[in-house]
Amino acid sequence: MNPDEDTEWNDILRKHGILPKQVKITQNDIYDQAVEMAQEEENRRLEKLDIDELDELEDEEDDQILEHYRQQRMAEMRAQLEKEKFGELVQISEPDYKREVTEASKDTWIAVHLFRDSIPECKLMNRYLSELAQEYRSTKFVKIISVECIHNYPDANLPTLLVYGKGDMRGQLVRLDRFGGLRTKKKDVEGYLKGLGAIDPSQKRALPNADGGSSDDSDGEDSRQVYVDLGKRFG
Repeated sequence: MNPDEDTEWNDILRKHGILPKQVKITQNDIYDQAVEMAQEEENRRLEKLDIDELDELEDEEDDQILEHYRQQRMAEMRAQLEKEKFGELVQISEPDYKREVTEASKDTWIAVHLFRDSIPECKLMNRYLSELAQEYRSTKFVKIISVECIHNYPDANLPTLLVYGKGDMRGQLVRLDRFGGLRTKKKDVEGYLKGLGAIDPSQKRALPNADGGSSDDSDGEDSRQVYVDLGKRFG
């Protein structure tokens, strides 16, 4: 017995629930399914296009569909720009700390550098943080003179990097000894922040250099420049 056959006996069995009800697929059903699959494929294709590419398709595609995807792209761009609202290392003072760090950290990740200009490692850290601030614009980077942040804070602990997120301190880097002091690379600081979740690698922007190299290419030169500055100071 073939349960799929359209026979009187099978109809009786289906009526009593012995066989499942027969599902008849019509030509219209096949057509509707094909249209739906084609539309889904077209939607996936359009979702991969940027605004300029959508504009080029304006004569080929339905205006209403294109406008929908254009508005969707613009909304995504606005949301990204709202996240990337920082982009530089900003110096703050003691009265600013609560507003700029403690309260602001409830909504965003913040890296705070306690520094003194007279300490070469602090100058190196400031250079790296300035670049990282441009690359990771959804993270807030600030610096503050150490004794303004913590009164009588010892220079021996500098540079100190405090990392805040979700309204609380999430990490504390005291000195650069673990990375080799003045031999510290920018990727060392970047890796530390990434490990805490303070920066998102998927949102990293390219940092253009005058010589066309990548941002990491400048690490060695930054370190050497600090040595030169130190030599000039005590030479």
